[in-house]
Amino acid sequence: MPLEIERKFLVTSDAWRSGVVGEDYCQGYLSQYPSPTIRVRTQGRKAFLTIKGKINGISRPEFEYEISFAEAQELQKLCITPLVKKTRYKILHEGMTWEVDEFHGENEGLIVAEVELDYPERPIQPPSWVGQEITNDPRYANSNLAIHPFTKWMEKNEEN
Repeated sequence: MPLEIERKFLVTSDAWRSGVVGEDYCQGYLSQYPSPTIRVRTQGRKAFLTIKGKINGISRPEFEYEISFAEAQELQKLCITPLVKKTRYKILHEGMTWEVDEFHGENEGLIVAEVELDYPERPIQPPSWVGQEITNDPRYANSNLAIHPFTKWMEKNEEN
């Protein structure tokens, strides 16, 4: 069974930006927890349908299928959540590819770095521009950001 094993971190500086080119992503959800999460994503001019199972630690089953861009656009109209828009940058660091997601719209201001691993205990050397680990914080899951945008809960935190 294919597994997604990843760790996520908040980005703390712009040091990662030098010389990187991003790709626009737009994704929405056809199903969410407690059911399997079913996501439809456009990535540049490509599109994917992804089914993710229940999280177990830092891993979960993940099945991803490429679909036509036109199908993805139609499926996004059926999403039960607002669409999440972001730009993804890929950065090689210490032999691993780090994906930096810079969110837009109601998630503006949030920048997250994640690294996919081949096994859960794999040691990593985080780049200097990452800070707090948020792997197990459900607020930062893209599926949660679709229904509870970053700007809304950050505003509440700043008011307190």
